[in-house]
Amino acid sequence: MQYVDVAGRLLLITVFALALAGKVSSRDAWQEFVQSVRSMAVIDRGKAPAAAVATAAAEAAVVVLAVIPLRLAGTAAFLLAAGLLGCLTVAVAKVVRRGAAVPCRCFGASQTPLGVAHVVRNLILVATALLGLAGSLAHGHLDVAFCAVVAVFGAGLGLLMARWDDLVSLLRV
Repeated sequence: MQYVDVAGRLLLITVFALALAGKVSSRDAWQEFVQSVRSMAVIDRGKAPAAAVATAAAEAAVVVLAVIPLRLAGTAAFLLAAGLLGCLTVAVAKVVRRGAAVPCRCFGASQTPLGVAHVVRNLILVATALLGLAGSLAHGHLDVAFCAVVAVFGAGLGLLMARWDDLVSLLRV
């Protein structure tokens, strides 16, 4: 189970670091993210900037906590990630249910409107965070070489999650 912790941490580090970078890479990227939060219309429009800051801060906290090689830090990272992803999943599901054409700004600039595929991606990430949480509670000895393989696997899965829109569009062809 500890290898699930390692893979989960690397997946979350990859996903949340890319998501955060896409939002804060430029003033325009940030403004587009804030506007997408407003357009989602799941909170009061005036609270959108604060919600955007809270989202970015939570993403940064997940990355920092997941990098710290202590069990408690990993547990906190998985709990925070599951909570954040749960909230985001509910918000995206509300947008999809309304049929609103709000672009996904999860990883920066994108014209792809939020859809069922985004809900599915977020549910996969919630499940990953919960599995990682279970793994972070396990005890035992880790083989360093296998740990490295598992870490690369987790980061690779994180890259696939970050390119989810592209994967879904390829499968629709």
